[in-house]
Amino acid sequence: MSSTTSAAGHVQGRSEWVPTRDGRRLHAMVLPGPGAETGSEGENDGKSEGEGAGGTGAPTVVFEAGAAATRSSWALVQPAVGKWARAVVYDRSGLGRSPVDPDSRTMRRMADDLQDLLDHFGPGPYVLVGHSAGGPLVRLAAAGRLDRIRGLVLVDPTDEGAELLFGATFRRAERVAIAINLLLARLRLLGVAYGFVAKPLPEDARRDIRSDGFSVDVIRTQRAQARTFLDELRQFRDAPPELGDIPVTVISGGLTGAGMNQTTRRAANEAHARNAERSPCGKHVIAARSGHYVTLTEPDLVAEEIRLIADQRPDRAIRPLADPHTAIDPATIRPGDHWP
Repeated sequence: MSSTTSAAGHVQGRSEWVPTRDGRRLHAMVLPGPGAETGSEGENDGKSEGEGAGGTGAPTVVFEAGAAATRSSWALVQPAVGKWARAVVYDRSGLGRSPVDPDSRTMRRMADDLQDLLDHFGPGPYVLVGHSAGGPLVRLAAAGRLDRIRGLVLVDPTDEGAELLFGATFRRAERVAIAINLLLARLRLLGVAYGFVAKPLPEDARRDIRSDGFSVDVIRTQRAQARTFLDELRQFRDAPPELGDIPVTVISGGLTGAGMNQTTRRAANEAHARNAERSPCGKHVIAARSGHYVTLTEPDLVAEEIRLIADQRPDRAIRPLADPHTAIDPATIRPGDHWP
């Protein structure tokens, strides 16, 4: 097996470059799981193996970040998962350390990149975890190869069931937010506006996100993604990705904030509940102490739901759904926050 990380080093593991089908490269970081060979320091360009790469027989867990987020956004969840499974984070093209994509950033293209990453890391099985706009991406990628997917965990995902996403008001607000963030990035103030995202991270991940997570290229990539994202998401209403009977856990924030008032929070959580209900093995969980950034405020909850999915087998039973109206508490919207 090619080495992917070192025992002593970065909290998110060792860098590995993943080729895409059209010759681009995606930057990933890998925690190999217990019992794996750790190899030496540095970067790896080799092919990685699949199930059992961590020596435990557990599925590999792959994390997909939100619209303008990098691998660093998972720095509180990935290490917890890496204690028992191989755990992989990566930067989509144009985010973090991954070079900008010269082509359009459609949802289909991003899902294809994720499938290329899964091909690189072996036959699976995989648990895919997506936050915010990463939720629809992992659903679309999973539907293309259900045979290698153990299950999905969607963390406060952007959901086609929330009608307000497709109205003129939301789209205008999104354009304004991206324009403001682009200006802040050019002035090198974006990291100040989003300091609350970096603050709880481990020191090395905090350095990373401050170095490559608040750049002009990140916001330009977000803008490129946004050109088609909502229109493609709307198509899910008539033809959602077919996920068969794989387990799907949807985690909703229980609080407002990050651009979500009580109305948008309730709409999102009701959509999340319906999404979970569509799955024969669906589960809806409320992160009662969190707003949109559940990965930062309740990482242990996210890690535990991932473990529960990973432990499931083909004879899994249907699980009960949570009440989507639980813990919807008022809170102020933070300046600079953005949803999805």
